[in-house]
Amino acid sequence: MTMKLDVHSLNSYYGGAHILTDVHLKADTGEVVALLGRNGAGKSTTFATLVGLVPKCHGTIVFNGDEICGKPTHEIARLGLGYVPEDRRIFTDLTVEENLMVGEQPARDGVRPWSTEMIFEFFPNLAEMRKRPGGQMSGGEQQMLTIARTLMGNPLLVLLDEPSEGLAPKIVEEMAKAIIEMKRHGLSVVISEQNLHFARLISDRAYIIEKGCIRFDGTMKELADNEDISNAYLAV
Repeated sequence: MTMKLDVHSLNSYYGGAHILTDVHLKADTGEVVALLGRNGAGKSTTFATLVGLVPKCHGTIVFNGDEICGKPTHEIARLGLGYVPEDRRIFTDLTVEENLMVGEQPARDGVRPWSTEMIFEFFPNLAEMRKRPGGQMSGGEQQMLTIARTLMGNPLLVLLDEPSEGLAPKIVEEMAKAIIEMKRHGLSVVISEQNLHFARLISDRAYIIEKGCIRFDGTMKELADNEDISNAYLAV
């Protein structure tokens, strides 16, 4: 099944503050796209707007042929747009298996459905702690669980908000492998990141956002060849 996300002229607001200005973004089937930028650049707001968590917005968000701008979050999720927020939000009193069951949705036509056993093959670390409560897991393990729970919803595209932030290098490496495997399964992934090195490991294309505006749109090679852009908008 093919998938396409096409965002044009997206504007969003928190109260009277205009946060995103004419943002554009595209993602196709089996593609990993990075949305890069410093803290406060507008990455998380972009994701929150795409999944209906920002109440005041206008523009065009077409997901798999459906216009979703302004739709409720639960309707957007049912269309197959998965979202992994930066703060994880697992159920700490539930076990790994129970967290996965909470995220389960019916299979979609033309897409191989995810099962708990598939998830445990995909994330061997989670298989070893399937009976462990979420509250007894490390930050990296909780991040893996949040992604796994989102996959149980059988999404066509997953938004990962800052997946490498605060994680040990070994866990970051495992995260990169998991995202590459998701791509091999035909899943589309959009990540928001400050970590350019991590983005280069997994991404096909990149956007750079600064002060709510897109400042760069191109391939990872084009970004690597343009040090001026990286220094202007990504250097700390």
